[in-house]
Amino acid sequence: MENDSLLDEFNVKNSQTDVQEKWIMEDLTFVLFGATGDLAKRKLFPALYNLFLEGKIPAAFSVIGLGRREWSNEFFQSKVEESLRAYSRRDVQPAGLKEFLAHFQFCAFDATDKNSYRLLHELIENRETELGIPGNRLFYLSVAPQLVEVITSNLNKNGINRTKGWRRLVVEKPFGSDLKSAQQLNKKLSEAFNEVEIYRIDHYLGKPMVQNLESLVYANPALGSLLDLKQIANVQITASETVGVETRAAYYDQAGAIRDMVQNHLLQLVMMTALHLPEKITAREVGLKKIEVIESLRPISKEDAYRDVVRGQYESGVVLNTRVDGYQEEPGVEAGSNIDTYFAARLYIDNPLWSGIPFYIRTGKRLNKKSTRIVIEFKNKKTEIDVLPDEGTIPNLLILNINPNEGISLRLNIKDPSSNRFEPACINFTTDSDDQSEAYELLLFDAMLGNATFFAHWEEVELSWKWIQPLLEAFEADMLPLHPYTAGSTGPEAADQLLQSDQFNWW
Repeated sequence: MENDSLLDEFNVKNSQTDVQEKWIMEDLTFVLFGATGDLAKRKLFPALYNLFLEGKIPAAFSVIGLGRREWSNEFFQSKVEESLRAYSRRDVQPAGLKEFLAHFQFCAFDATDKNSYRLLHELIENRETELGIPGNRLFYLSVAPQLVEVITSNLNKNGINRTKGWRRLVVEKPFGSDLKSAQQLNKKLSEAFNEVEIYRIDHYLGKPMVQNLESLVYANPALGSLLDLKQIANVQITASETVGVETRAAYYDQAGAIRDMVQNHLLQLVMMTALHLPEKITAREVGLKKIEVIESLRPISKEDAYRDVVRGQYESGVVLNTRVDGYQEEPGVEAGSNIDTYFAARLYIDNPLWSGIPFYIRTGKRLNKKSTRIVIEFKNKKTEIDVLPDEGTIPNLLILNINPNEGISLRLNIKDPSSNRFEPACINFTTDSDDQSEAYELLLFDAMLGNATFFAHWEEVELSWKWIQPLLEAFEADMLPLHPYTAGSTGPEAADQLLQSDQFNWW
């Protein structure tokens, strides 16, 4: 595939952001659609507050929260303060709190009402005049998927996105529900914003360990020597959850694990893991490298999906010492639903670097523990060394822990003097999670700067959907069994057999 058009887009972007990569923050208006929602309360307001404490928001900074409720500015600010006290990773500081809350104003808003856009436009311009903001506008859509097109179209019709400063649109997932709907959504967004102005946010790309992946080898030459691809046996990427569908049944019973986790989060982790960059490169080059990876992902046809893909659904069981219902019994789940709550697959990246090295990915709800991590298993040389009985030589592992705790572990074989046998031992390097910036802090900061390195470009999204589409068709045609698994387990046995067929096992 030719990347010329993408290169041109990135060159345009670079002309706008190369200076900003020196971390020059410009005054701006932050327009938050969905300001009364759960994401704003749990993540966005605390993220903005922590950026404020670190001096990472501009002096002239206007936040306009939009929602259907009739809230006064004072009441809105009180709700923001409540969210900080409940969810901020730092304690709320009396000094500066009033100054921070003064940035926030509320506007009652109906996305389908033309008058709402007129009032919004007036409020934005009045605040820009009052605070001396030069027309820089960041629009953040934390709304139901069906409202994304409606809002962006009306921003364009009412001239709100036409400004003397820069403009950016941050869009939360899901970005479509299949290839066709994603292409249709992107077409609509492109009528109001240029590609370089659209920031498709994936909070997995905001996790510090994931952001470190692209520079891990560059910053650590010792790891560069260790990560000799000729010595890698396989790569495993796991994103397991202990929670069930909770209050999201209306969405999840249409999406399933494949749409909720695989098309976006897991495939982004595949791209970031496979970058394997020997030197530090620019945001433009990171984007191109990611596209090269997803473009090289070997397709899985609808007819052959059963060989490489496992899907499952949890039944009742015990999770963290608590009895839980099965998916079919969850409130809001359609009777007889065949939606997948577990997904595992074997992937191959057909490029010279990764040729022949399998990637295994898995994700599921109601599993035995919450964990997101990347495990690189090294090839095991045959040896005459006495090892543990019935286990054979134990492979070395490099483990990159992403969530809930971040760190790196290296598993080695150490001789036990008492038995003269080699046993596995881990060398662990962890970070202080209390001091670590959260994903939304890093991503909001980048969006305000115009740094698109850790946001998904349209070609990444489209190529991901193209890879997923045959699997969706196989699911719909009932060509893949839906394996039951007990809540609190590690998933269906079929997922273990997927690796055992290659003489591997999940770590």
